Amino acid sequence: MAVRRMRIILAVVGLWLLGSWWYTWGPSEGVRPAAMRPGKAGDLDYGEALEDMRWKKLPTRYPVETLTPLPTKPRAAPIPKVQATEPQEDDASKKKRLKRLAAVKASFQHSWSGYTTYAWLQDEVTPVTGDYKNPFAGWAATLVDSLDTLWIMGLEDEFAKAAQACDQIDFATTPAKDINVFETTIRYLGGFLAAYELSGKKYPNLLHKAKEVGELLMCAFDTPNRMPISRWDWRKYVKGQEQTAPRSVLVAEIGSLTLEFSKLSQLTGDLKYHDAAQRISDQMERGQSNTYLPGMWPVVLDASKTPVEFTGDTFTLGGMSDSLYEYFPKQYLLLGGMLEQPRKLYEGFIDVAKKQLFRRALNPENLPLLFSGDVRVSSPYDTPEIKMTARAQHLTCFAGGMVGLAAKIFNRPADMDMAIQLTDGCVWSYKTTPSGIGPEIFTFIPCDPDTSKDDCKWTETRWMDSLKKHWRPHQEGFSDKQMQDIVDARELPKGMLDIHDRKYILRPEAIESVFLMYRMTGDPTWMDKAWDMFTAIEKHTHTKIAAASLDDVTKERPFQVNSMESFWLAETLKYFYLVFSAWDVVDLDKWVLNTEAHPLRRADAAL
Repeated sequence: MAVRRMRIILAVVGLWLLGSWWYTWGPSEGVRPAAMRPGKAGDLDYGEALEDMRWKKLPTRYPVETLTPLPTKPRAAPIPKVQATEPQEDDASKKKRLKRLAAVKASFQHSWSGYTTYAWLQDEVTPVTGDYKNPFAGWAATLVDSLDTLWIMGLEDEFAKAAQACDQIDFATTPAKDINVFETTIRYLGGFLAAYELSGKKYPNLLHKAKEVGELLMCAFDTPNRMPISRWDWRKYVKGQEQTAPRSVLVAEIGSLTLEFSKLSQLTGDLKYHDAAQRISDQMERGQSNTYLPGMWPVVLDASKTPVEFTGDTFTLGGMSDSLYEYFPKQYLLLGGMLEQPRKLYEGFIDVAKKQLFRRALNPENLPLLFSGDVRVSSPYDTPEIKMTARAQHLTCFAGGMVGLAAKIFNRPADMDMAIQLTDGCVWSYKTTPSGIGPEIFTFIPCDPDTSKDDCKWTETRWMDSLKKHWRPHQEGFSDKQMQDIVDARELPKGMLDIHDRKYILRPEAIESVFLMYRMTGDPTWMDKAWDMFTAIEKHTHTKIAAASLDDVTKERPFQVNSMESFWLAETLKYFYLVFSAWDVVDLDKWVLNTEAHPLRRADAAL
């Protein structure tokens, strides 16, 4: 009884102290009391539960004196064509193509129906349980991400309803503590801009929402050196606290803002957006030759310094770096080739990547395959030692399309074969698993880059020796039988030494490059490769509600995970659809797609 009375007394005292605090100090300006918002499993950190703050733009602490203008000097000659001549097809081929196109569209409509039924105006639907979650600030990520796909697929009634619903998204508040500037840029800003342009600018509210997002994001740039805060604590901003760019930031998160910000300036005439992104590009150019692997940028950089410091020792085209490199040729296209800097940045890194990261891969079919690995540079102040790890990522599958695109527009025809081999490497990773879907991360067997020393020919002995070196590097007398037991236990496909991440989360990068290679070469065999990929994905991910991620693609029947990221509708199914669509749908000589597959009209494209 005494304990119970003590609890009551402590509770009363606690309430009194809370009330005294509230009336004495109260909430800061811009904050209003509200009950804690309800959350779902998988939601972001809800931060200060007793505060429901609203963002408002404050006076700029570090104003820019002179804004960088958009380039206006036209090229002496047009940018070389990206798309090949449209391939001819007979009636049977056309019928097959249209049947495949209809299957992809049906898959999209199924997942879109699941979202609109169970998660309307939320970020994501949970495809197994029919619930929702909000990992992207609760601003209806799937809705915004899917707008242009709806238009491309001719679902104009659904597009109109979704576009109208965008007016209900309140970007002035979120229960999330931090706003991911990169994700908000590519999904929301990119989504609004693409939908506005693709629909012929008939929905002005979409440009208005894009400006709303742009104004919000610009507040993260109000730092002493005008470098953005990648994970922006918007509540601290609202409270008037001074901001500094982070000491540790992923290079992709800071370097992949150019397309969307420049496009927003093109459409609004307000140069501050282009200026903000261009300042980052200038820092990238300044530091390109001063890293531990000159020509490339490390995964992590220090954005708080002036100038920015690039002192990291790890380099990759995979996760945390990918879209930085992807955006160089794409920014060149967006600006109509009127700015040479993106071309210089691309050409400054690609030969380094070819030498240090790209490797031929041993495979049972003896196909000419390339993968992009990771590099770590040790002892950078003495004699640098460059160590390449033959670890392939699904995320790096974009590289084939990037290299092919650059081969076209930068007159590098010798690189097109490399682009094909990079893309075929990802197609092979799908074909070689029991599910028919490529894993997230795996280790491959690299061949000597000097082809005069190594013909990269498959033998069972060579595979077994590579496995032993990988799994038992210091163990003598390890038998083939013992090694085979490990292979069986780990369910390793021939040609892979290890699978570090067996998931498939509905990623688009492999089909992205297949689509680009098809449009750039006109080779119809790419359509067959795409169809094999689609049928495997559809078979295993389809649920009664939508499409689910998979836990292990090395199983014949992977387990479905209760998650469907918005890029399934924004990217993956869009790219599959475009493979089988008419040749002029999202013509690559008129449009450039951002890293979330949102098409933005090129400056050199006729209206």
